[in-house]
Parts: sequence; C-alpha cells; structure tokens
Amino acid sequence: MDEMTEGRGRLAGKMAMVTGAGSRPDAVGVGIGEAIARLFAREGARVLAVDMDEARAALTVATIRAEGGEADVHVADVSLPDQCRAAVTSAVERYNRLDVLVNNVGISVLGSVTDLDLDGYQRAMDVNLKSMVLTSRYAVPVMIKGGGGSIVNLSSVVGIRAGQFGGAIPYAVSKGGVVALTTAMAVDHGADGVRVNCIAPGHAYTPMVEGRVDARGRDLRRRAAPLQTEGTAWDMANAALFLASDDARWITGVTLPVDAGLLATTPLAMLDALTD
Repeated sequence: MDEMTEGRGRLAGKMAMVTGAGSRPDAVGVGIGEAIARLFAREGARVLAVDMDEARAALTVATIRAEGGEADVHVADVSLPDQCRAAVTSAVERYNRLDVLVNNVGISVLGSVTDLDLDGYQRAMDVNLKSMVLTSRYAVPVMIKGGGGSIVNLSSVVGIRAGQFGGAIPYAVSKGGVVALTTAMAVDHGADGVRVNCIAPGHAYTPMVEGRVDARGRDLRRRAAPLQTEGTAWDMANAALFLASDDARWITGVTLPVDAGLLATTPLAMLDALTD
C-alpha cells in the first residue's frame, strides 16, 4: 500500500543521497530505501538513488519522476571505498551540494558464535556497518562545506535487543555497531552543523522479510508489540523524513525505534496477546 500523503515541501531545495534505494519488481510492497527515496522526492528533495543493481534503482527513479519528482541513478557497491567516494562525487557534480545522506543498505546473515560462517560475518560487517562509515567519510566534508547536513542511519531493534530468530550474530553485531557509529559521529561533527541520527526498525513487513516469515510468524510479529499493528517501509520513511528535515534541527545522536512499541515491552507483558 502506498501510504505517502501529499508533500509539504519539508525537504525543498535539499539534495539527498539514499543508499539501497532500488526497487525489487517482484516484491509485495516496497523496500525501505525505495520508500525513503520516494517520500523525500515528494517533499521536494532531489534524490540520488544509489544501489548495486542499476535496474532496481532505475525502477525507483522512474516512479519518482512519474510522481513529478527529481531523481537520478548511481550504481555502487557501498562496501568499497572508491565506489562510496564516486557516489558522493556524483551527487555533488549533479546537484552542487549534499544535504542529506540516508545509509540504508543492509543484508541479513545468520549464525551463532559457534557456527557462523566467518566470510558471511565479514560480509555483514562490510555491508551493514563499514558501508556507513565509508559513505559518511566522503559525505561529511561536503556537508560541512555546504553549511551542515543530516545523516540518517538504518539500524534495527535487533541491534539493541536479541531478535525473533536466534543465531543472528552477524546481523545483530553489525546493527549494534550502527547505533554506536551514530552517537560517535553525532558528537564528532555536531559543531560542524552535521546531525547524525538512527532509525531502528521493528517487525515491519518488507521485501527483506517476505518469503522468510510464514503467516503464523507474521501474525506473532504483529501481536508481539503493544500497538499490535504491522509496520511497513513507509513507517520508516516517515521517520527518516522527520530526522532529515529541519523539523528535527535540534535532534542529533538519537536512535529512534520505529517498532509499534516493541522495545517498551518484555515477553510476559505481551503474553495474553500471543496466546489468545
């Protein structure tokens, strides 16, 4: 369901780079990166949609343009330094500035400390955490030169508390690192006018989850949180819009759970909901 409302121009005149902005054509619904890119464009931003898959990024850009927004594709593997530098350079060359960076790329890699695949662990760290270090490494100086900016990192509730599935060490550790990265960057660059915040998505139903959770699991995920409603990528996009916009001008170093209240509960608090 497209849950965007008519834009109010909260990002008018700003240039935003969104990583992992590609759209999977066979997915039910949209991914978080696509939703953020589309909502930002609806709110007046010029968007650089960064993705490893050119065709997927092109789908997002085509949708943005059809909605009257401005966007371009940039193909990059953001786990690689040179490609992160090139993405930021492309943003500046196209739009002469960079005001907002959304670090959205992430993959799910499972395994406990006793049985995880070390190559998979390293890949999770490279994609989920190092990519945010690298894109920020090149984006922050550009933002400072332009008078400041906003960085929004995507973590997960699993980076704060153990998740639904046991044995998710690579994913959990990398997402926990995103929280630490966010607070450290906020302190390092606050005086430069660069705000850095983090979103921790809860049990939203997105293409990343689709096919991995059956109907029963999906229902349990929904009922495990106080609101007992299922989140979508648009819920994350609305949170990212707030943090990226001047509405959040006095907010930095924050990790915002967008999770229907999941982190406010203990398992016993939701026992009735899960056993009725």
